[in-house]
Amino acid sequence: MHQLNQPHRWSSQHQSRAWSRRELLRVGGLGALGLSLPDLSRAADRNGSLLQKHAKAKSCMVIFLSGGPPQHETFDPKPNAPIEIRGEFRPISTSVSGIQICETLPQISKLVDRLSIIRSMTTGIHSHSTSGYFMLTGNPPTSMAESVPAGPQDWPSIAAAVGAICPSTVSPLSSVVLPEAIVNNPAIPWPGQNGGFMGSQWHPNLLRCDPSALKIQIEGLTPVESLGEVRLSDRRDLLGQLDFQFRRAVESPGIDQLGRMQQDAFGLLHSGDTRKALQIERESDVMRDRYGRGKFGQSVLLGRRLLEAGVRLVQVNFPREPGDTTSSNPLWDTHLNNAQRLREVLCPQFDQAFSALLLDLESRGLLDETLVVVMGEFGRTPTINPSGGRDHWGNVFSVVLAGAGIPGGSVIGASDSKGAMPADRPVRPPDLAATIFQLLGIPSDYEFQDALQRPHAVIRGGTAMREIVKV
Repeated sequence: MHQLNQPHRWSSQHQSRAWSRRELLRVGGLGALGLSLPDLSRAADRNGSLLQKHAKAKSCMVIFLSGGPPQHETFDPKPNAPIEIRGEFRPISTSVSGIQICETLPQISKLVDRLSIIRSMTTGIHSHSTSGYFMLTGNPPTSMAESVPAGPQDWPSIAAAVGAICPSTVSPLSSVVLPEAIVNNPAIPWPGQNGGFMGSQWHPNLLRCDPSALKIQIEGLTPVESLGEVRLSDRRDLLGQLDFQFRRAVESPGIDQLGRMQQDAFGLLHSGDTRKALQIERESDVMRDRYGRGKFGQSVLLGRRLLEAGVRLVQVNFPREPGDTTSSNPLWDTHLNNAQRLREVLCPQFDQAFSALLLDLESRGLLDETLVVVMGEFGRTPTINPSGGRDHWGNVFSVVLAGAGIPGGSVIGASDSKGAMPADRPVRPPDLAATIFQLLGIPSDYEFQDALQRPHAVIRGGTAMREIVKV
């Protein structure tokens, strides 16, 4: 088994003392900085550079289409099925002879030669947060109860594990989720999005923001406007004095860890590449238009900027529309008017942003070293319901991968004639997670240890897909 020195191993005693320290610093002047440390990055660990020697991908972007995109109207059309199954859209030819996708994705159809399309993904779970937990962590949920918020028993997310095990060596941010967390109505956060039982020190950096705004504001990170560079440096000096006095009285690895987090916070505000990456307004109008000016398109563009600045993994969650936490049809959860939502709202945004990302990465020479993964928590029912929608369906759906040297122009697995069940080569979340980890240089048999020194395999029961990862 691969087992390296693990980052951020704190005892429960250390966690408690670190929390007290955090509160003390907030009262003692941190609030005046306009910073929120819990969401900022952790110190880089040497394991990252060791693991990256075996990586085909230096970085990864996960595009999560929250709500569950329909396989029939995206990457797995069923033109020979009855109308109540195939729907009103038609398949179109792609850049690869013999592979068709739905006409809702015309720009992506020209780039299929860069894609590996998995048409046999399956969780067997029809609930948002539980199937989502399975997809986001690669490990089965401990409970099938829906709308249960995150808890300390949760498995760390893929984003959390990549950021903690293989942190960036050039950016104070290693793993970033934007522009918002994933929630069930009415705003109940999903489990499986953070560090889980490994604690908050493993959490990805959640950047709540609207990159489509005139000037981006990142919750807990954008400095107070009245706080200039000189005053920021003064606050840093004051904080350093507080640190010195406190460290004389208290010795704790937790305190040392918080000290590094403080440096990361200031470093992010002062640093060149990462700070500039967050200033999306620096991007040209031509490039911003290319991704689409909406919140989703600009979030994908911001994600590319962060990857280019050295962030190891960026997860872009499809953002909610204002007021839709009381809607029965939010995001890709198309229980009503499926065709209309796809035609007018959902597919145009995804088609534009995803195709722009691939071409942008390729033109910058980054696609071969960047893994791009598109997925949702599940798919949609094979039969259209009386409201013109499709309901939850975890038995089979599609996932797409690109970059990192994966074989483009390929289809892995197949669904049956109705798009209802896997007909060939079922792929489960542990297999997908093992593939992502392997491409990022984290072997499937890698182990990490929790606060009680108990070993945990980074993925349980999964095998990297042989069609993608050549071993």
